[in-house]
Amino acid sequence: MRLDDYRSSDNVEDERGEDFSGGNNGGGGGFNLISGLLGFVVGRFGIGGVIVLVIICFIFKINPLGFMGGGSSTQPAMAPHQVHSVRSAQQACQLNAASLFSCRVLASTEDTWGKIFADAGKKYKPTTLVFYSQRGRSGCGAAESAMGPFYCPADQRVYLDTDFYNELVNRFHASGDFAQAYVIAHEVGHHVQDLMGLSDQIREQQANVGKAAANALQVRMELQADCYAGVWAAHNRDRIEEGDVEEGMRAAQAIGDDTLEKAAGMRPVPESFTHGTSAERMRWLKRGIDSGDPAVCDTFHHDIDS
Repeated sequence: MRLDDYRSSDNVEDERGEDFSGGNNGGGGGFNLISGLLGFVVGRFGIGGVIVLVIICFIFKINPLGFMGGGSSTQPAMAPHQVHSVRSAQQACQLNAASLFSCRVLASTEDTWGKIFADAGKKYKPTTLVFYSQRGRSGCGAAESAMGPFYCPADQRVYLDTDFYNELVNRFHASGDFAQAYVIAHEVGHHVQDLMGLSDQIREQQANVGKAAANALQVRMELQADCYAGVWAAHNRDRIEEGDVEEGMRAAQAIGDDTLEKAAGMRPVPESFTHGTSAERMRWLKRGIDSGDPAVCDTFHHDIDS
């Protein structure tokens, strides 16, 4: 994806270099490691959750199918915290090539969604991208790089360890800059949902239904975020290069719940899915790319499998 001449966003903070190895890693009072980790399995980009879940189950001898999915969607968010940025936005973006690309993608989402909101007579409030390394802290609690990028509605920030891009290539064979851009655009999609009030509505519904139904609602949230990522891409067609869309499709295929559970040595259990199957994630990403219209991303009133 050609973004070499694009501006870098100023909505960037940097936790890299802070010490989160001890003390309270949460965003508010005491933070229980196990419950905190489980709370992050859901609502992320999708790659890290299953892997972390299997590790937790192995260490604590827990049956993964007993709690897989639905956790964070029904838990109240922690109190927002003040990020102590160790670098200015410009310094953070210039730290390395992955950071610079991420900042340019974020800027592109700001311009894209700013125009879409303006055309609808609304004002877009950009999210902030927070870089961290290995461990960090968010308004939703501890951040662990093994769990993948995520959006925290409590402080309306996207959290990213850019080492995750290496995971895309080495572990999931989803290489390419467009796959990396998809990661950020998906999390920004969650921010759009938050601005629209949809996140609160779904969390309220999830709190009043069983685990399987709550997971099904979360799947629709994630697929809509995939579609919104596609909408962003459609509005930047002039910067998409040959092979970019295929990179995005490979990434979407690699992070489907069914594919991840199989890769983790687990039998896929549809009731446990929180992000959608590989086929569903590819379908909704492509729907956004093909149309460029956020209106086609209404996963809550359409059959997600068609």
